[in-house]
Formats: sequence, structure tokens, C-alpha cells
Amino acid sequence: MNPSHLHNGSNLWEKAQRIIPGGNMLLSKNKNLFSPGLWPCYYQEANGSEVWDLDGNKYLDFSSNGVGACSLGHKCKVVDDAAVEAIQKGVMSTLNSPSEVWLAEELLSINRWADMVRFARTGGEANALAIRIARAFCKKDKVAICGYHGWHDWYLAANISDNSQLNEHLLSGLNPTGVPKALKGSVCPLKYNNFEDLDKLLDPEIGILKMEVVRSEQPLPGYLEKIRDICNEKSIVLIFDECTSGFREAYGGIHKKYNVFPDLCMYGKALGNGYAITAVVGKEKIMRAAETSFISSTFWTEAIGPSAALATLREMEKQQSWTHLPIKGKQVKEIWDKSSKENGIKTTINGINALPTFTFNEEDAAGCKTFFTQDMLSQGFLATSLFYPTMAHSQEDIKLYESAVQQTFNKLKTILSSSDDIGAHIIGPRCQPTFERLA
Repeated sequence: MNPSHLHNGSNLWEKAQRIIPGGNMLLSKNKNLFSPGLWPCYYQEANGSEVWDLDGNKYLDFSSNGVGACSLGHKCKVVDDAAVEAIQKGVMSTLNSPSEVWLAEELLSINRWADMVRFARTGGEANALAIRIARAFCKKDKVAICGYHGWHDWYLAANISDNSQLNEHLLSGLNPTGVPKALKGSVCPLKYNNFEDLDKLLDPEIGILKMEVVRSEQPLPGYLEKIRDICNEKSIVLIFDECTSGFREAYGGIHKKYNVFPDLCMYGKALGNGYAITAVVGKEKIMRAAETSFISSTFWTEAIGPSAALATLREMEKQQSWTHLPIKGKQVKEIWDKSSKENGIKTTINGINALPTFTFNEEDAAGCKTFFTQDMLSQGFLATSLFYPTMAHSQEDIKLYESAVQQTFNKLKTILSSSDDIGAHIIGPRCQPTFERLA
């Protein structure tokens, strides 16, 4: 792909750098994480598995598909129709939307262990909301965490004493600038699948454990059960963050696959298939603590999110999406594995089948990742080192992707086996795969 084919998107990105700190609102959509010289940045339309950029270039989206939000595919008609109906009736009023009650009932029917629900609109909000409720209930400030839980002060406080505390929890080098120093020591990170690390939960000041049930690796036998037992014994509020994993491999949370149930659980992303809606579901004795603390927001009461979520849940159930997404993700894992082995390229493949990822283990890993994205763009794919499958991805799409990956890995093999610097084959700088100031 020639940069001249990205004229409108590149110009808009340059403007964004001058008027938006960081360039955009979400780190996961920042072009510098992918191919700084060629990533198209902006879309004018997204439909099914296809995306069109501002310059009219069409791509098959084999990347994050709305950072995991669009599990039914972009522009799902059933969900969009529900949102349009809510808009036509008026999205905001002096009165409450009944859709929030209907959605709460639906989520409780899915989670028989839970009794009550509160809604928000973003994953960060839902995480902060769950922590506030849990702290109000347990009357303790210190929180143990295992996983990625957003950008709010309570979470980034883990890095006040040591900037590397959160490195093993998805993003490395997260800078806690702006987080009150008084929060130092209020968050205790745990290593996933490390039984010995669970001894930290014996700290009597810890009243809450928030964790992702699974992300890059499956839980070891007995690990989740041990956590549940410790939390029961020590009266620790166990919170599962399913903002990413929810509804991808089970109807509801992935915790259902392991038959281990939390005290509170958060849902987001796929819940509204791209519309802003998140939920905190939990046991009544804990959720009632929300009535003792001021938790309130105007736009948590708009009607579009709950309406879209109800339609999304119905469509998920109709299509049995949680049975199909892991199959498609597994197929893509196999494509990565086969292509890397055939070309002698060192990679590591991780993630549950519905959220697969891979990393390059070559000396210039950033260069390899940048070249991969760049070459896949030239073949008409939005493709990075992860793939969040959707119901819109057809078997024909996957076959086309397989052919493109094979070609790209073959080209990469030729470069790596020569004396060439891979940088000579990249347009623009290498990607920046870790968190830092993005130019």
C-alpha cells in the first residue's frame, strides 16, 4: 500500500495530534501500536467483517473488531434497529427508561447466583463502580488485583511505589502521574496461576480481590477454586472482571465454564455490540452497599445502551455465538502456527480461542510486527497480532486471511534470512508495542 492512498486519514491524524492529547481517546486504537506509517486510523463505514477508511479503501477486519465490542459483527441490523427505535422514542427524559429494568432482569436470568444490577457506560466506570460498592460493603480499602482493569486512580495506584507492578497485567510501564500519592500501597497485584502468590490474600487489610477469570492462558486445575475458598474463608469480596471475556465462550461470563462464581461481576464490550453499556451484577448483600455511597451519573440513564444490549443478548442466544467464536479463533491460531513453523519464524500463540493473540520472538520483534501489519494492509486486511472473531467472519473470509498470512510470513522469512535490516522494508517507524508517550 502506498501512503498516498491514505491521504485523508493521515491528514486528519496530523490534525488530531495538535488538538487531542495523545491523538485519540483509546490507547488500543492508536496507530502507533500497529504501523505508524500506514495504519488508516479512521473509518467512514463498518459493516459485518468489512471496514472502509476515509480514502475509500476496503479491508477485512481481522484485528480487534471494535476492541472486542462487536462480537456479532459491525453494524448488526437487529441491534441497530433496537437502537434506532430507542432514538425515535427519545433517548433521554426526566423519567427513567424501562429498558434498564428489563435488561437487569435478563442479566439476572443469565446469572442465577446474582440478585441485583447497576449499569454504567464504559468498562473503566464499571470497574470503579464495582470497587466502590465492594469497599462500601467490606469497609476495607486495600484491593488485590489480577488482570487489566482500566485507567482509574484505584487501579493505577499499584504503580505508585513501583512503575512495573502492572507489567504482567496486559500493559507495561503504565505511568501513575496524576494519581494521588496517598493511594500508595492500596493495591496488591497477584500473578495469574501462581498458587504461592495467593498467600498475599492473607493480609488482613485486603477486603477485595478483583481479577480477570482468564485472558492469555487457561487457569490451572484448582486455581479458581482455591481463590474462591480463600475469599470465603477470609470474607474477601471476589470480583470477576468479564468486560472482555464475557459472552465470548459462554452465555454470560466465562466463569461459567469453570463453575466458579464471584460475588460481583462486570460485563462490557460485547454486551451492546458496540453501543455504550456496561453492567455490574452481584449478590444483594453486597450490591445494597451502593445505597450507602453516592454513585450517580446522568448518561447512565439514557435508553440506547440498554435497548441495544437487550437486542444483542437475544441475537447472541439465537445464533449461539459463544459456540462459534472459539471455533473461528482456533482456526486463526492454527493459521498463525502453521505459517510461522513453515517459514521458521519464532512466535508464541496465546489467549483463549475466542480472544487469540500471538507475539514475535525474533530479535526485532517490533519490526516483525510492523511489517506483518503493513503487508497485510497491502492485501486488504486490518491485521495485527491479535484477532477478536465475530459472527460476521465467514469461512471464506478466514480462507482469504490464511492465504494473506502465508504470503506475509513468506516475505518475512526472506527478509530475516538475508542481511537486510527489516527497517528498510517498513514505511515509517516501527510500532511501539508497550505503553509510552505516543508521538
